[in-house]
Formats: sequence, structure tokens, C-alpha cells
Amino acid sequence: MRSLEELREFFRHDRYATATTGIEILEAGDGYAKVGLAVHEGHMNAGNRVMGAVYYTMADFAFAVASNPDAGHAPITFTLSSQISFLTAARGQYLTAEARAVRKGKKASFYEAEIRDELDTLIATVSSTGFTMDK
Repeated sequence: MRSLEELREFFRHDRYATATTGIEILEAGDGYAKVGLAVHEGHMNAGNRVMGAVYYTMADFAFAVASNPDAGHAPITFTLSSQISFLTAARGQYLTAEARAVRKGKKASFYEAEIRDELDTLIATVSSTGFTMDK
């Protein structure tokens, strides 16, 4: 498994999640990742709430980090399908997404992610199926 700094460097190239959205990797392990985001006005929709795509991007990025602990040195896992359930609007200004492996097979995997604000409010859940491909 790569170090946290190596994972941050590799996933820095996931420009939509990191540069455009501003998500940062907080923790990572084999089958686990936690990412964070400081909410700003660019994340808001017309109703002045965090846009749903922000929550999904956070969960998808956490899934990518959790399912690729050897990123760049091994086959890579991509999202095959996802299902998001929005539970409530965020009230806080800092969001986290934690992804955990439920099942890791040779080619197919299944992960669940939770998005929370700093008030520990559960905002959304995401279930993702991954598919591992050779480089």
C-alpha cells in the first residue's frame, strides 16, 4: 500500500475532485478512505444548498482512494455503478465522506460511503460497485 502522501500525489491528477471541487484526502487504508471539503459559495445550488453533485463527487473520490491503495502500481478499480440517497441538507461548512469496502473480489467490489458535515449530520449515503481493470 502507498503512503498517504503518495496517494495524495497520485490522486492530485483527479483534477475534477481535487482542483475543481477542492476535496482533500484525510485518511486512507486498504478498503477505506476519508476525504474532506471546506464548503464555499461555488458549491451551492440555486436554492443556496450544497449541490448534490458535490456529495456524489466526494463519495466517488473516497471510493477511488479506498479501492486503489496501490494506485499507479497495480490494476486500477473504477466505478461501475453507484446509487446515492440524499437524506438532508448540510448545515455545517465542512464535509467528510468515508468509504468502506463491503466486499473486495478479484474483479468486482462493493463499497458504501457516508457523507457528513462537521455537526456529524448524516447527509447522504452512496453504494458503489467497482470493476478492477489491468493498467
